[in-house]
Amino acid sequence: MMKYNWKNVLAVAAVSLLTAGLLVGCGGVKKVEKTDKPADAGAKKVVKVAHRADYVPYCFINKDNQSDGFEVAVLKELAAALPQYKFEFIPTSDDDLLIGVESGKYDIGVKGAWYTKARKEKFIFPKHYIAASVIGITFRKEDEGKIKDLESFAKLKGKLVPIAPQNAQYAVVQQYNREHPDNQVKLVPSENFKVDEAYGWILEGRYDGYFNIELNHINNVEKETGKYYKLRDKFAYVRHQAIPTYALFNKKDQQLADEYDKVWEKLQKSGKLLELENKYFGFDIFKLVKGDGKGER
Repeated sequence: MMKYNWKNVLAVAAVSLLTAGLLVGCGGVKKVEKTDKPADAGAKKVVKVAHRADYVPYCFINKDNQSDGFEVAVLKELAAALPQYKFEFIPTSDDDLLIGVESGKYDIGVKGAWYTKARKEKFIFPKHYIAASVIGITFRKEDEGKIKDLESFAKLKGKLVPIAPQNAQYAVVQQYNREHPDNQVKLVPSENFKVDEAYGWILEGRYDGYFNIELNHINNVEKETGKYYKLRDKFAYVRHQAIPTYALFNKKDQQLADEYDKVWEKLQKSGKLLELENKYFGFDIFKLVKGDGKGER
């Protein structure tokens, strides 16, 4: 029977262990260090920001497949000012955004959203709005010299395309009528209809004006992809005012909404907001806002 020299065996084992340690140090096997810290200690809180993917220039996906737009840009400034958070920007649909922010799937949502009492029940509205949506009147080109604003439209006794009472534009015309009791626009409530039908009704002479969001007018009439682009010379448009749009916060994110307001004020004082307005809109859109934007919209 062969006898083992146990001293030699132990010496070889020691050398083997030393070699293994050297290999670990050289990257052969990753060394796992024992730590009493939990795995997520020091990890940043993730803030999920949902935004529309196609609402140029407010929020969209650009040619580089990146989240972009004025409202997104303001929130990216917020992210840069709050290094304790990790912001994730997620393009999605209107419905998913609203349901997601309300349920807590997302912390913040931007979609060119106006203030309404119904939304106030579901979301936190920060003190400061994030952008503004221009509204005005689309009408026939032949009336361009006659219609310069909502007041001149009212003097002409023009027929306005009916507006659904739940629609934000309805409330704006109501406000105008309250302020001009002797020169009101006839406001007719409507049932739901497709937006692009209104343009056809204007050309037919069925109605004289369509109280319209400027971006809708641009997309339907002025863009080459618009349904009425070939008839663009038959339409005119004048602005009425800009309605503030807000970032919507989940009800549990009050602290984050407060941080947003502080950062917004710094961006305004520094001129950064105006810089972004010129970049995405080409002018100071906030000058068209009347009041604080928190009337029923």
